[in-house]
Amino acid sequence: MSIDFHDQKNKKTYADRNANIAWSKDIESLLPEGKHFKCAADIGCGGGIYSKALVDAGVEKVVGVDFSKAMLEGARENCKDYETITFQQGTAYETGLQDEQFDLVLARALIHHLDDLDTCFREANRILQSKGYYIVQDRTPEDILLEGSEEHVRGYFFEKFVKLKTTEINRRHRKEKIRKALEANHFDIVQEVAFWEIRAEYLSKKRLLNDLQHRIGRSILYELDDTELDELIAYIDEKLPEDQAITEKDRWTIWIAIKQ
Repeated sequence: MSIDFHDQKNKKTYADRNANIAWSKDIESLLPEGKHFKCAADIGCGGGIYSKALVDAGVEKVVGVDFSKAMLEGARENCKDYETITFQQGTAYETGLQDEQFDLVLARALIHHLDDLDTCFREANRILQSKGYYIVQDRTPEDILLEGSEEHVRGYFFEKFVKLKTTEINRRHRKEKIRKALEANHFDIVQEVAFWEIRAEYLSKKRLLNDLQHRIGRSILYELDDTELDELIAYIDEKLPEDQAITEKDRWTIWIAIKQ
């Protein structure tokens, strides 16, 4: 079974955590020093986690776009204290946003859900101002197939269930394909960087396992039935140390591109 992003019971699965402050600092380090953005679009915003992170990083105004009404309900609740964030329903192919409205567009953890990169990147180009920045963050097959560890918990998913590894490889785009699609849709790639993002910091293993049990923010776990999920949690429980705080990290690749 795959996650149903439209199901009301899943509206908070991508809204119940905050982006680690290090993410904003990492993004800032990849951009020209002193670069300031007035208006950003967060495409595939989910629960608004990174819409908030953009504002926290200094962006004046953010518009979050998602195809799911349920996700947007969770995002509005999550961002209710942020007056400069608004949300609207749309897709990566048809955002419903105006031409050349933004100086920054973010597509984080989006493109692995899409088959048509060209249409997605063309739409981003349309809503960006001239010389606007496009930040694409996603995992490549090389990112996901790293060994499991105390920090890289995701790696244990694929050690335990080969079918999850197959699913991940099939839905992840390779670097060369992403580069070609960006360039074909009139973007100049200025940086391509692999980096580790802190996903969450857990005071105990029990809290991590609870997140896994509820599949919080982990669409890949919806490929498992409840029995398989229990087996995975037991497997990870054996792998991780007792009575110790855990800092979980995920490996990503980021592309920084500029509209021609």
